[in-house]
Amino acid sequence: MITLSGRGSVTTCDGVTRRDFLQVGALGALGLSLSHFNALRATAAELGKPTADNGNSAILIFNLGAPSQLDLFDLKPEAPREIRGPFQPISTRGDFQISELLPLHAKLGDKFSLVRTVYHTAAAVHDTGHQLLQTGRLFSGGINTPHAGCALEYLKGRRNELPAHVILPEPMGNTGGGLPHGQDAGFLGKAYDPFSIHADPSRPDFQVPDLLPPPEIGEARLQRRQDLRAVVEGTMKKFEASENARMMDANFAAAYRLMTSEKAREAFDLTKEPVRVRERYGLTRFGQSCLLARRLVERGVRFVTINTFITVFDEITWDIHGSKPFTSIAGMKDIVCPMYDQGYSALIEDLHQRGLLDSTLVANLAEFGRTPKINPTGGRDHWPACWTCYFAGGGVKGGRVVGKSDEIAAYPAERPVTASEIVGTIYRSLGLDLETHLPGPQGRPFPLVDFGTQPIRELFA
Repeated sequence: MITLSGRGSVTTCDGVTRRDFLQVGALGALGLSLSHFNALRATAAELGKPTADNGNSAILIFNLGAPSQLDLFDLKPEAPREIRGPFQPISTRGDFQISELLPLHAKLGDKFSLVRTVYHTAAAVHDTGHQLLQTGRLFSGGINTPHAGCALEYLKGRRNELPAHVILPEPMGNTGGGLPHGQDAGFLGKAYDPFSIHADPSRPDFQVPDLLPPPEIGEARLQRRQDLRAVVEGTMKKFEASENARMMDANFAAAYRLMTSEKAREAFDLTKEPVRVRERYGLTRFGQSCLLARRLVERGVRFVTINTFITVFDEITWDIHGSKPFTSIAGMKDIVCPMYDQGYSALIEDLHQRGLLDSTLVANLAEFGRTPKINPTGGRDHWPACWTCYFAGGGVKGGRVVGKSDEIAAYPAERPVTASEIVGTIYRSLGLDLETHLPGPQGRPFPLVDFGTQPIRELFA
């Protein structure tokens, strides 16, 4: 633990010493960690320069583990049995068919559009796909590109005391590759990392830890915690006069506003929702994360990332290899799809009914698809050569399909789509100019997306 302390000790009427207050462990929740401080110093020249706001927000649902395109979104009923799998296609309200496993999606087919020809050529491991689909780039040469939501926060800032980017329920965990997942601010620095609740919103005792008083301060009131800073100022005047300290103060103030904000506590309080609404989303971690995402964008959060799963090892997920410890196709049918279908459909319906869908992009992404041929254990393995992502709201026209895969959904036959184009589409919906530059490593300009990248225009036309 790093401790900032001067000579001696001062004890307040609450019994908290100045030394206690200055421990970074106690102030971590208030944004005073050394990494935050260094990040603020590195980007000080750019602070206070928000760009124009088109009013849009985004919810990125990342389907960690990777759903099977052949069993869900791009069925091939005429293919051999070992290719097509056991499920039947059903009609939707859009100009396409999807799997019988997603009947609630089918009723909303006019609200979302499919992109059936997403591909990448990197290694077929989860981590590389996570990087590509959330940042637009594969990490190389020590350069970690920021998550799209983190770049948005840097360019546009917060709308109010709530964070600009929230990740639910927590960042991705181990998926086998030991590589970064692309869910942080990368070279922008820790100051622009997403706010994570690190809690399961479906639990009856759900609370957001960082909105609670740090335990190190005992019974001290939140207002008194703010007042304690005055005790320090007498012995730190020289430091407090520096530019570094002013940057540190800005971060402290933002974190303090979040902790003491009634609006923030209310936004994360799912008990404010009627029971029937919570049940409509499903009383699952994913369903309640979708409901919480709606509450957050409704109250001004610009970007919410929902991880459908946290890892592929400790729970039934989209990673349907068929053999333990992974999921079988039956597990996907009986457990994953009903939970996912219910949560997603409730989110789209709710956003639409509240008049928020037009200004809120909902992007459903995954790191790759699944092998066309079912493996000997009755599952499908990793396949980055072709898979489906889909979009709703935020200016996207629903009910259509972009791209066409070959006869076994193994490769794009028409209109291949790259990860950079997927991220560019998210930026397009949020009103960002794709020619914008970020301050990259060593302060050098770094393009928001690779040169020449365009959004998937067919989704907006």
